[in-house]
Amino acid sequence: MTLTVLTDNQIRSLLENLTVAELEGFRVALASALHEHSTGIQGDTPIHQQPERVSIHNTTTGATTLFMPSCSSAGHGIKVITLSSAANQSPTPAPPTITTTTIGNNNANAITTPSTSTSKPVIPPTGAITLFTPHGTPLGLLHARTLTAFRTALASLCLVQRRTAPIKTLVAFGCGEQAYWHVRLTLLSRAHEVQRVVFVNRRVSEGFRKVVERLKSWREEGCEFMPVTRDEEGYEERVAQAVREADVVFCCTPSTEPLFDGRVLLGGAEEKGRLIVAIGSYTPEMREMPRELIERAVSGEGGEGDAGVVVVDTIDGALKEAGELIETSVRPEQLVELGEIVMLKRADNNTVSTKKGHLAQWLQTGNVIYKSVGVGLMDLSIGMHIIQFAKEKGVGTHVQGF
Repeated sequence: MTLTVLTDNQIRSLLENLTVAELEGFRVALASALHEHSTGIQGDTPIHQQPERVSIHNTTTGATTLFMPSCSSAGHGIKVITLSSAANQSPTPAPPTITTTTIGNNNANAITTPSTSTSKPVIPPTGAITLFTPHGTPLGLLHARTLTAFRTALASLCLVQRRTAPIKTLVAFGCGEQAYWHVRLTLLSRAHEVQRVVFVNRRVSEGFRKVVERLKSWREEGCEFMPVTRDEEGYEERVAQAVREADVVFCCTPSTEPLFDGRVLLGGAEEKGRLIVAIGSYTPEMREMPRELIERAVSGEGGEGDAGVVVVDTIDGALKEAGELIETSVRPEQLVELGEIVMLKRADNNTVSTKKGHLAQWLQTGNVIYKSVGVGLMDLSIGMHIIQFAKEKGVGTHVQGF
């Protein structure tokens, strides 16, 4: 058996040079795995397994390490990834607040003071994905940083591609790898449809400049890249305007409070539909989306009163880890898993209309919220695919007889 080892630079080079057809190959691989897992078409004995992830916290470094195992017919995998804990990643310092809501295992009425200490450096998501054959033989060792951002954006792309409404303006909160890949894959899949990309960040940092430079090196003509930063005058108004004008909003920060005022999108019946993707928050204490938008999306009973739909990568994981959904007390029957809808080909397909009337139509033109907390099956399916892809391209280290 051959063990394939891929560094982060090698993975980034492979993924940044994908053609549209090659990107679609990756998307189909991911969509198929999620569809089989969510719809239970694996037979009486499920092959796809997605246990709950386990986390540990290092008080010395302030880092959290996540362990995400998974299993499919292709093999087994586990991702081990480390990143700064939420308190050390807070996008903006804030005064102490008194929390009176019980979330998860946290005690109510606790005073919370956001950390502003710089003694613990921010750790960007980093780690590795180890893949095995169905019999347990080691198959691959892949750096996880770029691959994690790519596979998360690829899952979001499944919903971006379903939009028949024009996508002219993108808004991305954050300027890290997740924001970069969400914007890049949208630009690639929607050709020259996108005219403007607005990045909302704490400041115009070197990271922002690098992200824009990477995007412009690939798609410069016909697309405007604009920053909105917290240190500029009229920040709140500029954010509100950007969100109102957006066709797709990407929330890619580990925020502990909503990134924008939800009331700016509660404008009435004439309001256009939007796709809002939130992938940065991953614990009960975190939240990126305003509560009002989630309440609107789950309150409709169908027909004209139906104001949106909430899609998640996994219902069990989202209800345990997504702070926005926990805070709003969303019920499982109010959510739709991405795997249930990702293989739909036609708007008049009725196979997924059981959870929410006219779902296919909403996915195309309506208000859609996608909340992802990440599942190991994403890493497993994309990891297996990129191993084969790297072999075809002659990239990576291939250890014979491992």
